[in-house]
Amino acid sequence: MCIVEPDSFEEADLDESWRCAMEDELEMIEKNNTWKLVDRPSNKPKPGIDYNETFAPVARLDTIRTLIALAAQKEWNLFQLDVKSVFLNGILKEEVYVEQPQGYVQESKETKVYKLNKALYGLKQAPRAWYDEIDAYFNAAGFKKSLSEATLYIKTSDTSGIIIVSLYVDDIIYTGSCPKMLEEFKQDMMQHYEMTDLGLLHHFLGMGVEQTDKHIFIHQKKYAMKILEKFGMRDCKSVAIPLVVNEKLCRDDGSEAADESEFRQIVGSLLYLTATRLDVMFASSLLARFMHNPSKKHMGTAKRVLRYIQGTLDFGIEFAKGKTATLIGYCDSDWAGSEDDIRSTSGYAFTLGSCMFSWASIKQNIVALSTTEAEYVSAAEATSQAKWLRFVLEDFGEEQIEGTQILCDNTSAIAMARNPVHHQKIRHISRKFHFIREAIQAKEIELVYCKTEDQIADILTKALPKDRFVRLRSLLGVKSAKGLEGSVEI
Repeated sequence: MCIVEPDSFEEADLDESWRCAMEDELEMIEKNNTWKLVDRPSNKPKPGIDYNETFAPVARLDTIRTLIALAAQKEWNLFQLDVKSVFLNGILKEEVYVEQPQGYVQESKETKVYKLNKALYGLKQAPRAWYDEIDAYFNAAGFKKSLSEATLYIKTSDTSGIIIVSLYVDDIIYTGSCPKMLEEFKQDMMQHYEMTDLGLLHHFLGMGVEQTDKHIFIHQKKYAMKILEKFGMRDCKSVAIPLVVNEKLCRDDGSEAADESEFRQIVGSLLYLTATRLDVMFASSLLARFMHNPSKKHMGTAKRVLRYIQGTLDFGIEFAKGKTATLIGYCDSDWAGSEDDIRSTSGYAFTLGSCMFSWASIKQNIVALSTTEAEYVSAAEATSQAKWLRFVLEDFGEEQIEGTQILCDNTSAIAMARNPVHHQKIRHISRKFHFIREAIQAKEIELVYCKTEDQIADILTKALPKDRFVRLRSLLGVKSAKGLEGSVEI
């Protein structure tokens, strides 16, 4: 049954299910001592003006996938907790008053208002108040916050092991080496807050998570199906690859204008799908360049990507269990690939020994004068990500002792990074890209040559022929659930 959201309190009050929902929410507010009925004050904060910090961090998808990759490598289980009415737990630093809710004004006290002790949904301060509250809890419980990711908390014990917690507003993912520590953490959390124990991690931010004794498989099948249904493509004919090889897109292609709103919705949906589908990462980032004034050709390309999704609905990323936790990266570029400004596209991907868990397809912000320069810039961008991943892995207790190998298929770019003598070729390059040399000298990074046919990051920089696309897609770890060992039902 489809439930239509009411437009007003009067409409909601006519539906018993909405009345029950409102009463449950008010009961939770009273239970949490969220507010107190007081006389209406004067000269107090003005609505929408008097508040300080409102930003609250959330976990990056890169961090979530890194945690999943580590759990697979260590053969740990991932668990999930959900905080009920999460923002009602935040303690306000400001003095805030609200009117009594419509339909629930107390008799003979109509002129009074509620003074808030804690945050409410809709307050600008609510997300930050909740983050400050949960951060204080973790600090008191002996957890150490990561310096590289503000929503990542780690607790270690010399005798028991380690527990790692990742926070995304009201969703809490946790894993670790010691079942006793995991159980104690869960029980303590449920004593402090109204929680729902969701057990093993199965769904998170639109991603499905399947955990078996062989692997952890993450996918977005339901989300992909919703995208197809939303844009009338559920019964479309599928294609084998997302983009036509050698077909270039540009701003002014001579075709008619397309529906800008629909195009933006398609591209936005595809970009979120890249949380598990890095095989459409390049196509999605390419289309995102034409958000303003898209043409019919751009729309046709976007719908071709949807047709590719139609044929690969059950695809996702397989993290095989028991692999080594050695960080390895790949970087590549497509020199002067943009028809509009002759800029290049960088692509990089990182693995911990099983499949790729961190990736990007980025249009470079400079015009490279050669393939060597484009590859050098791409290697610098990959180095920046590698350094961050090394910090996160160190927080996880998986310090990378040796320099992280980044595989590059351009020997000249490798020589430039290793040897600063080539002044004539690189004197014009922005100094920020030269930090790669410092990383190499510090033995944090090692650029290693690989053959072009083995360059996995190539799929993140350009449209590829079917055979090469399918081969690199498999090497990325993007696979069909039906093809996994033991076959996974999703």
